[in-house]
Amino acid sequence: MFRKAIIVTALVAGAVGFVAGNSFWYLASPLWIDRTVSEPLTGGGLQAGAKGAFKDGDASHAGKGTVTLFNDPSGQRLLRFTDFEVTNGPDLKVYVVDKADVASAEDVTGNTFRSLGALKGNIGDQNYALPKDLEFTPRSVVIWCEQFGVLFSAATLN
Repeated sequence: MFRKAIIVTALVAGAVGFVAGNSFWYLASPLWIDRTVSEPLTGGGLQAGAKGAFKDGDASHAGKGTVTLFNDPSGQRLLRFTDFEVTNGPDLKVYVVDKADVASAEDVTGNTFRSLGALKGNIGDQNYALPKDLEFTPRSVVIWCEQFGVLFSAATLN
């Protein structure tokens, strides 16, 4: 009986350790692992439109760089991040928001927004196509942790 209790305790402790270790890795590894991308700006006839500078989401979530909205002759719109860098984190997405001067999570969730998908990298130049069926003109671009509902960085398009 005593031997069975020791085996069960060891199995439970091992399972708890496995879950805790994986959870720690998932949540903490982005703090020291960066993903760098370097996408070229492609397409002919692109015209630069609105532009903005990324700013910090808060004291723990920093962002910098420029976002430019480009239009091509076919009507496609493209966001281009240049000299971009943001604190890495889990489940980061790129959102466009129908509100200028986003400064909090409530500024995102309390307004019309749309996800453009996963952030390709937390460092480097990258492009994101705006969906043709987007029903609003983006006033801000946001880097958002979807899993925890946290604002990492935002840029107002002017």
